[in-house]
Amino acid sequence: MNKALLESFFRHLGQYVTLSEEEFHDILSFFEERNLAKKEILMHAGGPCTHTHVVLKGCLHMYFVNEKGVERTVQFALENWWLTDLLAFQNKANTDFSIQAVEKSEVLSISLDQQGQLLEKYPQLERYFRLIYQTAYGASIMKMKYLSDFSKEEIYFHFTEHYPKFAQRVPQYLIASFLGLTPEYVSEIRAKKRS
Repeated sequence: MNKALLESFFRHLGQYVTLSEEEFHDILSFFEERNLAKKEILMHAGGPCTHTHVVLKGCLHMYFVNEKGVERTVQFALENWWLTDLLAFQNKANTDFSIQAVEKSEVLSISLDQQGQLLEKYPQLERYFRLIYQTAYGASIMKMKYLSDFSKEEIYFHFTEHYPKFAQRVPQYLIASFLGLTPEYVSEIRAKKRS
């Protein structure tokens, strides 16, 4: 695993909890390293959700395919963001979602059993997971508000202005999918703004 990526993850954890380098290296032993090619599937809809994943490098998106066969992105994850179907993961159940690499990515994955052992050994990480899940939950609530309060055009511009990292790295068709828009409509909005 790339040393710079691990140092970045160590600093990320350090924003929430105090860990020694020795503890951090022990913590890493609970995880599996995964290197994903662009567009590689990490989790398949209909299959078991056995792991939660933290992105060390790259970008992932979680999506489902609706009854019309249209792919709908529900979440993205960049560096130091976590991604899984939390309910299926927690219940050791099959998932309705797939996770795919948007770009070449390196992730650490941990199973529910391994996560339980990790938290028993390092209870301070309970605080870390609580805080990141609170942030993720708050973001999902805000997304629902924007989808109901904003026009389609306002939704797109709000997203690109407030989340420029995603707007720069994620293809427009995936941003459209995430915002409930069509790629054609996003192209139209962008063309209108340029003129």
